[in-house]
Amino acid sequence: MTDDAFVKTLEQETAKQAAMLNGDPGPMINYWADSDDITLFGGWGPIEKGHKPVTDTMRWVGSRFTGADAVDLEHFVIASSGDMAYTVGFERMHVSVDGGPRRDMTLRVTHIYRRIDGDWKLVHRHADFPPSDVSIQANGGSWLGGLA
Repeated sequence: MTDDAFVKTLEQETAKQAAMLNGDPGPMINYWADSDDITLFGGWGPIEKGHKPVTDTMRWVGSRFTGADAVDLEHFVIASSGDMAYTVGFERMHVSVDGGPRRDMTLRVTHIYRRIDGDWKLVHRHADFPPSDVSIQANGGSWLGGLA
């Protein structure tokens, strides 16, 4: 069973991501817990621990994006128990990176959240570019493999 307050938090996540992808990292930065144990395993390689290093990296990432006209968050799993929760899924966007032409980009993402003073806050993000799935042929053409 998933906590209703957590579901409401996730409903606001698309707007936070859209702001980030249009060069405003503020809403995403505010999404993070103000704690020295937060962690980021970023899609472009940065691995950070602690509030300042993580939020500094979020500012850098936000500065790279402009012109997002589509943001789609697809959660395969949404789960919560007590004061911890997580999501697993994909972030799909159409965005300009470093001033280049807008293009489609997909990240596979795992988020871990902690309830702090009644609010759900992000404490870990692991994002990367999905590799080619060499098991597609073995799974009868389904890219979902065992998830289908």
